[in-house]
Amino acid sequence: VQLQASGGGLVQAGGSLRLSCVASGRRFSTYVMGWFRQVPGKGREFVAAINFSGSSTDYADSVKGRFTISRDNAKNTMYLQMNTLKPEDTADYYCAADQKLVTWYTRQYNYWGQGTLVTVSS
Repeated sequence: VQLQASGGGLVQAGGSLRLSCVASGRRFSTYVMGWFRQVPGKGREFVAAINFSGSSTDYADSVKGRFTISRDNAKNTMYLQMNTLKPEDTADYYCAADQKLVTWYTRQYNYWGQGTLVTVSS
């Protein structure tokens, strides 16, 4: 599967952005999907994940209550709605996919998209 993330940009603190991740190929619904972010010089940080059907979601404590992950399997697309953005949310955001169910627990994904930059000004 190939992943294409988009939707990043510059926003003021307190604002909102919606990221999208479009997957190529078939059987999008067989992939666990996730969002990660990375600040230069730091490791990649888990943000959120969603299971095959979209019935279960998981969030990092730092974004819980502000970010919402969702997916539309008919459109091969995953989303990350980001509200009440903070300057510390500034990072490159990456989408990821994997077919293994254990990925839900390990957060080790095999497929990655390119990053989309989110910049939150104070």
